[in-house]
Amino acid sequence: MHESTERSDLAGYACKSALSRGRKHAEEFRDNRPAFERDRDRIIHCAAFRRLEYKTQVFVNHEGDYYRTRLTHSLEVAQIGRAIARRLQLNEELTEALALAHDLGHTPFGHTGEEVLNRLMQGHGGFEHNLQSFRVVDELEERYPGFDGLNLTWELREGIVKHASPYDAPLETMAAFLPGVVPSIEAQIINYADEIAYNNHDIDDGLKSGYITIDMLERVELWRQVSASVRDKYPAIDDKRLVFQTISALIGLLIGDLCATIVTNLERYGIATLEDLQRVNRPVVHFSEPVTIQNMELKRFLFDNLYRHHRVDKMRVKADIFITRLFETYLRYPNLLPPKYRARFDRLGLERVVCDYIAGMTDRFALDEYKRLFEPYERV
Repeated sequence: MHESTERSDLAGYACKSALSRGRKHAEEFRDNRPAFERDRDRIIHCAAFRRLEYKTQVFVNHEGDYYRTRLTHSLEVAQIGRAIARRLQLNEELTEALALAHDLGHTPFGHTGEEVLNRLMQGHGGFEHNLQSFRVVDELEERYPGFDGLNLTWELREGIVKHASPYDAPLETMAAFLPGVVPSIEAQIINYADEIAYNNHDIDDGLKSGYITIDMLERVELWRQVSASVRDKYPAIDDKRLVFQTISALIGLLIGDLCATIVTNLERYGIATLEDLQRVNRPVVHFSEPVTIQNMELKRFLFDNLYRHHRVDKMRVKADIFITRLFETYLRYPNLLPPKYRARFDRLGLERVVCDYIAGMTDRFALDEYKRLFEPYERV
């Protein structure tokens, strides 16, 4: 690593590649890319990232080409994260890498898959998709001759393991990542970039599906305020363009509020360096109180009217059946797993290997595997 490759305009509280705590395994590199840029590139080129193209956000892959997937969601989180990082002179490459990695461990069939695997893994360590993302980059990817995983920097790995639920991680995992200490501001941003992205693209997908309507959204204060400002500016706008413009303006409003609140917190707590952040040891990334209240109302609306829509629930029931039956069948007949997974039984245990295999599946692979195993006339 050559310090000359580091950007010169980063704030004192930003993470810098040149000051990284390094990687688990020593490597010789062919070029002098900054460490976090290399992390980002390794994530983009790994198999788990490609599989996100066919993993569910809300709507299962076969329901339509328009709807978001885990891949398009991750790209939107990265775009929002970089916009925030740029305004605050944070490390954009680290922020982008964290955004692109944050869902690598997600199961097929969205959060239903996660809930089912966690239930099935009770007594065997459970399942949580953030920790699975960490296992993907630290152990499960097989690309390099000298080690398993992607050998990412300490800062990237810390951000993944502390994403959203840092206190749920096993003690042995957290031990290497300053347990009880808040992660970098770049890592904190991802929680909110994630939320901004999924709230807004789920509105778009929900409207496209017909499960929610513009009239229903007008009962939500945040939507009502922003859409009214769009109508004031463009009185003759049609509903389709109104939706796009309102979502765009809403994303901008949330980014602006988040950045303003972060700046206020940095000044309030006297945080000018990473050392200051760790000394103060409290989250500095959150919305203002008024926007927090409005955003919570929007989240409740989406939960009640989209995520628990009866048609979405039908797919949840199907997904529960698919994953449960696959899991139980692999436990009973472990020889059905590919050889590279069977080779891990002694080291990881049968249940964890089966869990890893199912968690790595795309929606369509899981559906195809279900047909191959349980439909008599399906070719194997």
